[in-house]
Formats: sequence, structure tokens, C-alpha cells
Amino acid sequence: MRVIASRTLKTFWTVYSDAEGPIRSWYQEVAKANWKNPGQLKLHYKNASILTSKRVVFNIKGNAYRLISDVEYRLQIIFIVWIGTHKKYNEIDAKTIGYVKAHKK
Repeated sequence: MRVIASRTLKTFWTVYSDAEGPIRSWYQEVAKANWKNPGQLKLHYKNASILTSKRVVFNIKGNAYRLISDVEYRLQIIFIVWIGTHKKYNEIDAKTIGYVKAHKK
């Protein structure tokens, strides 16, 4: 999978430094993935929440952080839609939120 945009992830971990290692691990795993559908993704990430055929929420660092993505399986691209704390995640609608920059503390 090609991850767009990794800059969002880097911006996030400059604010939340404890997220850097887990985000880097997630990125490396996803970059090697070749998922054809949500079922294949779910086999690898059992704790991921499949919200729609494209929208997936990943738990980062033991669910301290949440990463919302749109996955284009046919094109092998995963778009970072939003990343934030679990608390901030509870304040948004993960199904409808658009592409935004990582928030500050």
C-alpha cells in the first residue's frame, strides 16, 4: 500500500512524541501490505474498525491514539484522513470527517 500523506503522521508525532514508534511500526506494516478487500485487512489488524467499505479506523499505541483512513484497495493506496487522541476521536464523527491536518495538544 502507498500511504498518503506520511507528512501528517510526522506532524502528529512531533506533538505526541510517544506516538512516533507505534506510528512508524504501523506505517512500515501498511506499506508492505497488499490488501484486496476489508476482510484481508481485518485478518492482519483484528482491532481495526471497518466503518465502510473504504473507511477504516486503526488503534495506535494500545488505543491511546486513533487513525482514520480511507483505503483504495484496487489502487493500493491508503489515505490518512485524521489522527488524534482517543479523547478527540470521541468528539468527531469518524464516518463523515474529511481530510484534516493533525491537531495540536
